[in-house]
Amino acid sequence: MSPDPTASVVSLVDRTPSITGAEIVTALVPPRQFVDASLENYRPDDAFPSQHEAVEAVRSFDAAPAGGARRGLFRRRAEAPAVLPGLYLDGGFGVGKTHLLAALFNRSGGRRYFGTFIEYTALVGAVGYAGAAAQLKGASLVCIDEFELDDPGDTMMMTRLLGDLADDGTRIAATSNTPPNALGEGRFAAADFLREIQGLADRFRTLRIDGDDYRRREVEASASVTDDVDAALATVTGPVSVDDFGAVVAHLSTVHPSRYVKLVAGLEAVGLRDVSPLTSQTDALRFVAFVDRLYDGQVRVVASGTPLDSVFGEEMLAGGYRKKYLRAVSRLVALTSL
Repeated sequence: MSPDPTASVVSLVDRTPSITGAEIVTALVPPRQFVDASLENYRPDDAFPSQHEAVEAVRSFDAAPAGGARRGLFRRRAEAPAVLPGLYLDGGFGVGKTHLLAALFNRSGGRRYFGTFIEYTALVGAVGYAGAAAQLKGASLVCIDEFELDDPGDTMMMTRLLGDLADDGTRIAATSNTPPNALGEGRFAAADFLREIQGLADRFRTLRIDGDDYRRREVEASASVTDDVDAALATVTGPVSVDDFGAVVAHLSTVHPSRYVKLVAGLEAVGLRDVSPLTSQTDALRFVAFVDRLYDGQVRVVASGTPLDSVFGEEMLAGGYRKKYLRAVSRLVALTSL
């Protein structure tokens, strides 16, 4: 059985998207599943008081007087403000950090931006540092989801950008994952963040959010697999793509990660045939970035072969990019269960 004949079937490997700086800026809003995110519809787990604390922290951050923010993160004052102009939410996978960050964005006024770390670095790549700084200058709030420290150059560039924006009065809110039960493990944790942002460090409130991965609370902790990708896509009425897994992995190497968002644009589902374990860390990291864009778009994934949550080998999961791989596993479990 083939996908619904009324659905458009395409191949990802035939797509060679391009993206401009203007398009990147326009896309600096919360993913569609968080368009209506609010503090009121965030569901804290009573077993983890830090989730309730996080709600109040976001509420207080949003309510802070704008005048306090305009004095800048770097500028010395006789008295520290009651609410710092920077907020960093640290925690495991699926505890609602992105929801809270989007809720902050949605309840804030003025010109504001919401994007992942890679989207901001892509903006700099597209229009240069000066162009990116000019575009973001004057924003009341910049939200950075999944702040990363994998590349020293990117980290230093983002540190400089945040400093320039903060000196102009922009408030900064950021999140990043920490592997469950392993605070401080891998390439990112609160202490690393504060060390890397140097001069900004004393102006950020850092808050650890504990909890279970909500994406696994009501589904099996394994990615779904099918024997027949075409048959599984037969009920999908919107546009879908169908490709061999190996071909997609190879194609990702020819497309800059900043363009992955357009690679999957307009698709209701992505079909991947004959999934197999990844052997190259470079390929694995590109696949993680691809999964992030699928998750942002809530694009269903249908796959055959190796379960997608098993494509990262033990050696990869034991290495410095463990956090990234575990985030991708969590999201793949959710996307194959849509």
